[in-house]
Amino acid sequence: MKVILLKDVKGTGKKGDVINASDGHARNYLFPRGLAKEATEGNIRALDHQAAAQKKKEDDALEEAKALAAKIETMRLTFKMKAGEGGRLFGSITNKDIAEKLKEQFDLDVDKKKISLDQPIRNLGSVKIAIKVYPKVSAQMTVDVIEE
Repeated sequence: MKVILLKDVKGTGKKGDVINASDGHARNYLFPRGLAKEATEGNIRALDHQAAAQKKKEDDALEEAKALAAKIETMRLTFKMKAGEGGRLFGSITNKDIAEKLKEQFDLDVDKKKISLDQPIRNLGSVKIAIKVYPKVSAQMTVDVIEE
């Protein structure tokens, strides 16, 4: 009997798969637990429609992320910090500080975990940082640190 899995079933398949299950397995295990439904022509058509809608939603999200990445590439943050001898800062600038400054200056909500900073910024000058906007989409941004 052909069935469409509604949830991931260990050893059987993943959600959305159309599999060939034995009649007993389907009627006694999969159907009563709501793990599968019969693969009729209408159900398969509905599954294809859902898959197409999901793909469109993912494509739209990817396009939005690429637009946001292009916008971030043009941005430039400036921090005014007290510095000592040799341009060494009193304190440091972390990814949390950068996220707060983005929110304050550009009204852009970016999770501090998405800001890729190997170590905190501790010197005056310009630094390029990477911000992960979406899986497989990231943007480079310049952070300037000047003396107060």
